[in-house]
Amino acid sequence: MKQQYRLISSTPKPFVKWAGGKRQLLPIIANHVPQKFERYFEPFLGGGAVFFSLVSQGKDAKWIVSDLNSDLVLSYVTIRDRVKELISALESHSANYFKNSNSYYYKIRESNPKGQIEKVSRLVFLNKTCFNGLYRVNSKGKFNVPLGKYVNPNIVNRENLAAVSEVLQSKDISIKCQDFEAALKNAAAGDFVYLDPPYQPVSETANFTSYTGDNFDYSDQERLHAKFKALDKKGVKILLSNSKSDEIIGLFSEFSDNIVEINANRFINSVSQKRTGHTELLIKNY
Repeated sequence: MKQQYRLISSTPKPFVKWAGGKRQLLPIIANHVPQKFERYFEPFLGGGAVFFSLVSQGKDAKWIVSDLNSDLVLSYVTIRDRVKELISALESHSANYFKNSNSYYYKIRESNPKGQIEKVSRLVFLNKTCFNGLYRVNSKGKFNVPLGKYVNPNIVNRENLAAVSEVLQSKDISIKCQDFEAALKNAAAGDFVYLDPPYQPVSETANFTSYTGDNFDYSDQERLHAKFKALDKKGVKILLSNSKSDEIIGLFSEFSDNIVEINANRFINSVSQKRTGHTELLIKNY
């Protein structure tokens, strides 16, 4: 007999670990968020740490969030609409994983499910059990991260999935899969935009932009800068996270008075000693 789960209300948190996630930086970012805004735009949603933190505060606003990773967006939609089915599928993954973690992980990694629940449960399962929770695909869009070394990974976080589902069901939240330019087309004065793109590499070996199979390169950073300037002229308040690289400092030199340097750890480096001591930037137009 299938077990029934009561959905429990609690503060939602990211349901996947995402490279560049902002959970550790939330207290700092919160100090730079405008007190009031009519609409909130976040076109590089990822794990959604900033979005979940802000929407949980009960602000009277519309929330327009998006990402170019179609599998990730499908995950948000599935948790919103079919969370109990997803929990059931993750329960099955969890049971099989603990029977033989190595063989089951690579079996699922090589699989290519077509159904919505199967696709999303695969993504969440792999994210919870792969090396460092790192989402990465190759040029063919194939997930290629090895098995992580976990004693007891929390594959099925029922309470958080339920909390995320509850929040996402609000009529004030829109979730789409689209490029940032399309996502920000209608942003206007009175709105707030948070931009957290794949960072500009600070060195050749630091390049990590393979979230969708299409790299976010310097030409995309230039597009982002152009959109930043266009939104600034429209009176939109913008907060941008990016690396402390010469390219980004040069691009946004006209906003240098509103650039804040912050310290951040990077959890995706395979060498733990290289995850600390990094400096990144918060760039504002207000």
